Amino acid sequence: MGGGGLLIYLGIKLFRSASDASLGNVEEASGKGTLQIFGHATAVTALNPKSIVFFIAFVPQFISVERPLWPQFVILTVTFVTLAALNALAWALLGDKMRVFFKRPGALAWFSRFGGGAVMAMGVATVAMKRA
Repeated sequence: MGGGGLLIYLGIKLFRSASDASLGNVEEASGKGTLQIFGHATAVTALNPKSIVFFIAFVPQFISVERPLWPQFVILTVTFVTLAALNALAWALLGDKMRVFFKRPGALAWFSRFGGGAVMAMGVATVAMKRA
């Protein structure tokens, strides 16, 4: 009940703050190049504990015990980190492009209202949910 109530409260706050929503100084934040974004995404991906746990749980089934371990491990690690970093880079570039959308008058307010409504709906669903 407490968690659902908190979600409803946060959703109401987000919904009511929509008219004051701003991105701050967007022009100042956009000075990073694609290579810097890729490097940051690679570091975040490589050091993400969730990724490490997934890697440890998922990768062993692709290791062949008849072959040397280290070459297999290096290939799988490099492949995983590269693909995950490219995924993070794609999201970062998409977010960069979304700034154009959010610069439009009313777009950020609309998104804040939508987000506030979604958080309130999750709070109501949490309060309405019965324990198993």
